[in-house]
Amino acid sequence: MAMLLQLTTFLQQYVYEKGHEQPKAPDALRIGILSTAMINSAAIIRPAMSHGGVIISAIASRNLKQAQENAKKYGIPKAYGSYEELLNEPGIDAVYISLPNGMHGTWTKKALEAGKHVLLEKPFTSNADEARQIVKLAQEKNLVLVEAFHWQFHPAAHAVKALIDSGKYGQVLRTYARMTSPTGSIPRSDIRWQYALAGGSLMDMTYVISSTRYYLNAGAPREVAEAKARASRDDPRVDEAMEATLRFDLNGRMVESKIYSDMDRANVLGVIPRVWETPSIEIETEHAVIYYYNFMMPHLYHYIQIHDKRTGQTHTEKHYSGGPQWGQRGEAWWSTYRYQLEAFVEKVRGREPPHWVTLESSIAQMETIDAIYEKSGLGKRLPTPENVDPPRV
Repeated sequence: MAMLLQLTTFLQQYVYEKGHEQPKAPDALRIGILSTAMINSAAIIRPAMSHGGVIISAIASRNLKQAQENAKKYGIPKAYGSYEELLNEPGIDAVYISLPNGMHGTWTKKALEAGKHVLLEKPFTSNADEARQIVKLAQEKNLVLVEAFHWQFHPAAHAVKALIDSGKYGQVLRTYARMTSPTGSIPRSDIRWQYALAGGSLMDMTYVISSTRYYLNAGAPREVAEAKARASRDDPRVDEAMEATLRFDLNGRMVESKIYSDMDRANVLGVIPRVWETPSIEIETEHAVIYYYNFMMPHLYHYIQIHDKRTGQTHTEKHYSGGPQWGQRGEAWWSTYRYQLEAFVEKVRGREPPHWVTLESSIAQMETIDAIYEKSGLGKRLPTPENVDPPRV
């Protein structure tokens, strides 16, 4: 289902961003893209069209022809046949990095050393050690670095958070987050399946941890009580699915959270893909059960269902704009990525955005991922070795 959501977002942004192009300001932030990954269109290229303060000025690939084709397709002025060339371009203020997971740490370091601000695709790095290294460097260089958890920037995410934080329904008792993709929907040739590129379902579908921690206002869990991986048939080091039980210490009160990620979810009766299983989270409090359906791509469709345990009544909410953090800013057609870009530009310009993913949170995210992998027996992911020839994206 995750792949279908991504493809639908491509279409949604093509329709809406094309009709809302903005003239570019003279001092617009100039962003370069490292890689020609499929996600680029939805994550940065289309959102930039409706932002007058952003210009996508260059794209780089280890394959010059591929970079040139992408530049022509999207109207990007410059194409480079190496990532180094783009980073050496003095006219670029920031970079969006959508390289394979195992390359995130290495190229973020190089980007920061080149004086560029960085919008970094999730997962932040291969592991927590790498995360601490790039955070330290960003702080030393006084540059903006943020993990691209786009879903957190959407008004619907903030509406759910406000419900929980209000205390109206009491304290959180437990959570359950799920993200799956139907069997066969992610080709076995995809980088998500490659151990050398820090692949695996938990790395790719790390949203289940991000959403859990966000709604608990938590860092890393006190304990990973249980973690069970279903190994890929092609490489037993790669998890095609992961289930885990996490225990968080919330000011002396323990809360149990379960997560489930699956890149090869079995069909119902062997034939019906579970297309209805969008990334979702259930949060039970003392007085209610809150279910947020499709938290990853709420701009396409979502609902927030609140069942009040005291009255037995259930009501549903939807939030596509405004909300407790954005107020009057934003449009109902904005995608999660467009909200994210708005916040990124604000931060780079020295202003405080309505929402932000802190560097401390990204370290805690990777600490949690490491702990789950260790508990499962697979061991934490490692950066891509220099002797590995990664895809020429």
